[in-house]
Amino acid sequence: MSIIGRRGIHFLRKLSAENVPSDLIEKGQSRLIDASLTLIRESAKLRGELVRALGGSVASTSLLGVPLGHNSSFLQGPAFAPPRIREAIWCGSTNSTTEEGKELRDPRVLTDVGDIPIQEIRDCGVEDDRLMNVISESVKLVMEQDPLRPLVLGGDHSISYPVVRAVSEKLGGPVDILHLDAHPDIYDAFEGNVYSHASSFARIMEGGYARRLLQVGIRSINIEGREQGKRFGVEQYEMRTFSRDRHFLENLVSLSLSLSLLLLSVSLPPSVPAPCVSFFLYVCMYF
Repeated sequence: MSIIGRRGIHFLRKLSAENVPSDLIEKGQSRLIDASLTLIRESAKLRGELVRALGGSVASTSLLGVPLGHNSSFLQGPAFAPPRIREAIWCGSTNSTTEEGKELRDPRVLTDVGDIPIQEIRDCGVEDDRLMNVISESVKLVMEQDPLRPLVLGGDHSISYPVVRAVSEKLGGPVDILHLDAHPDIYDAFEGNVYSHASSFARIMEGGYARRLLQVGIRSINIEGREQGKRFGVEQYEMRTFSRDRHFLENLVSLSLSLSLLLLSVSLPPSVPAPCVSFFLYVCMYF
């Protein structure tokens, strides 16, 4: 576990060693969680009010950052990704108009509700059970502010579970998911961690949050990955058969998307958690 992953644990142990009552610690954790959710709630509410006042928007993409990396079994750089993604979006090397002529600076096209303060919550010793609930509740808070639609910026792939859970619960039923990745992330509990970035889709399927799961681009899968796929009825499309499956895959519509940078060339995106050789060409990702 990295220094980032240990910080919150060490803080909690220090409080315990100083004989701070456990109920006092828990109350403090609850206050911080409430404050964090209030931050997301009010930020989403403000953006939602603005978009509704402007009018003319059926759906407005709203960025929500989840800077979490401690559930990665290898590199933990994804914890630093949300602000870097925003830097790339607003980079001065280009303008803010899309290829379809949409202006990203128009809040009816794109808004930003900020980041969930993941590390600050963990610094107070909050365990992953509660942390996953905070992520789910934050996603729901954005969804409540129609016409905002959350675009979640990770973060390692463990966040897929609480995000999909939130969407499924908010919509009232399981969703269809297109998962683009080099790995299936469907271990039962990788290295003993049920919230591992390599186990997120096992939690999703166990919870009944996905009606259909298609995993595309897989090129690093073992026996457990295939057995888990069969157990949950996952449709797994590996890179070795992509040319055969491409026509079918290009005609898929109306699916939720879970994209891992591991699908792409590992020489380009920095700090991916578990680099894997070979890659999907970027031209294949145009949609």
